[in-house]
Amino acid sequence: MSFKFKITRVLFSAAAMFASALGQARAEQALPNILWITSEDNGPHLGCYGDTYAITPNLDRFAKRSLRYTKASSTAPVCAPARTTIISGIYPPATGAEHMRSLTRLPVDFKMYPVYLRELGYYCTNNSKEDYNLEKVGNVWDESGRKAHWKNRPNGKPFFAIFNHTISHESQIRNKINSADRIHDPAKVSLPAYHPDTPEVRKDWAQYHDRITMMDKLVGKNLRELEEADLANDTIVFYYGDHGSGMPRSKRWPYFSGLNVPLIIHVPKKFKHLAPPEYKTGGSTDRLVGFIDLAPTLLSIAGAKAPEHMQGDAFMGKHTAPPQAFSFGFRGRMDERYDMVRTVFDGRHVYIRNYMPHKPYGQYLDYMFQTPTTRVWHDLFHAGKLNAAQSVFWQTKPAEELYDLQSDPDEVNNLAKSKEHSAVIKRLRKAHHNWARDVRDIGFLPEAEIHSRAGNDSPYEMGHDDSRYDFDAISHAANNASRKGKKTTEKLAELINSDDSAVRYWAAMGYLIRGKNGVRTGREALVTALGDESPSVRIIAAEALGRYGRKREAKRAAEVLMQFADPAKNGICLSMLALNALDIIGDHADPHREAIAKFARIDPKANGRMRNYANRLISRIVGDSR
Repeated sequence: MSFKFKITRVLFSAAAMFASALGQARAEQALPNILWITSEDNGPHLGCYGDTYAITPNLDRFAKRSLRYTKASSTAPVCAPARTTIISGIYPPATGAEHMRSLTRLPVDFKMYPVYLRELGYYCTNNSKEDYNLEKVGNVWDESGRKAHWKNRPNGKPFFAIFNHTISHESQIRNKINSADRIHDPAKVSLPAYHPDTPEVRKDWAQYHDRITMMDKLVGKNLRELEEADLANDTIVFYYGDHGSGMPRSKRWPYFSGLNVPLIIHVPKKFKHLAPPEYKTGGSTDRLVGFIDLAPTLLSIAGAKAPEHMQGDAFMGKHTAPPQAFSFGFRGRMDERYDMVRTVFDGRHVYIRNYMPHKPYGQYLDYMFQTPTTRVWHDLFHAGKLNAAQSVFWQTKPAEELYDLQSDPDEVNNLAKSKEHSAVIKRLRKAHHNWARDVRDIGFLPEAEIHSRAGNDSPYEMGHDDSRYDFDAISHAANNASRKGKKTTEKLAELINSDDSAVRYWAAMGYLIRGKNGVRTGREALVTALGDESPSVRIIAAEALGRYGRKREAKRAAEVLMQFADPAKNGICLSMLALNALDIIGDHADPHREAIAKFARIDPKANGRMRNYANRLISRIVGDSR
């Protein structure tokens, strides 16, 4: 062999090795496929999370080759606000989208995360639920619907694909189920301390687990499909639930049981450089992550930094952030019933701030009361047959709650007044206030004013404009209104004369929260407020006088409420607020029941997702079932 040939051969081999190394480097830098498998209305009631009652073989096997998050949070304990958090990367209380099946909009230069992914080269599909409280603008998904699939992508395109399973949804707990799928013995159910031990409750919990097993089979199908296409090594896979279980006091309530979701992530070796820092095959982590972090994390996996307006933190990928100290949650209007709750979780303690403590936890919700557990639980309470822990749900709330999950996983022992926990509650209370200020929580506004103050802008923009939304003044009023005490009660007299209608709204609410004593103290101011220029203020003042005022005051209050109760004339937000008040003032609404029955049952201008809420309230008030 000549020297020249040897040199040529060596150079060729070196070039081949370089090309191979370059190809490997390019492969490692290529965008991974991302598959999201989601399920509805189930917490971490899976075998891999230590639930020995659960039968979930597919997810258990998946967990053995993946990383499990034990303290992942959905941010909201109900589907639409939770999904709104994900799609926007912004807390819904900052966009005016916290209320169940509301509809607001983002600023024109903000995009939903699939748009950013598509700009980075991804083919994005969603099969099939959207359910956002935000208007979709432009082309968000390449495909969204029951036929959407990563298989439809152009050749060579990386995909981001969602498959959402509804079989575990709340509605499926009470629906008929095939006998072959009834595999969990109700007698072996482990009940939470707040639920009564009855055959109906045991049956519902057993069927909930049956549905999870059915969901597990669908997850197995998604994973096999990926393997059969020889794409498993090229795809990062997430599995998560969309909020806690569909059982009452989990779904819709921001306890840990309502917010904690299973989250399992698998990263193939090819993309180990994108894995979370704590990633270990078959491992688990107690890092605090939430739905607010998913959009920034997706962009980080794709190599991009999240835009400044996104409020979460990436927990894997190129732009992984340090672990966060707190997770935050919220509850707004649930279907036709108003409430306002905010939560903070530090990994052990759950802090709950109730801004409408005069409302019971278990307000009557038409949809929730279709579940047998809800009905029997309610009836046993009114029959006086429940213990203290089981009775709380049907009573009014304290302003603050604090639970230690280490000693009280069912969250039934409120430590808010414990001297031993004073430092904990002060720390979490401060974290809540700082968060609300940082994100510009506009949930302190009555729902109608979220829209009226925004005008032609988005609620997010309004919330960041001090001239239209004085956060400090309004949140201060809400804090005083919702905390009973001599000093806070005295402040209401000044607050109800504020130039800001939202401050006056909370002042009127403060008198209402204090019941008979509050109305006695604020009677003159509340009577004056019946003529306030803000309809929301008038409605709350009328509710206070209708419930606790003198006979002639209650009569006038009912007349004021009737002015705003017709959804076709006043819009769905004011209508719901007034109808809720008419429902609670009892006999004082009786003279108006015939007129209420004749109201339009829908607001023709309301979005279709919430159009029936007025009808539910009207039916409740007049006693029909339409």
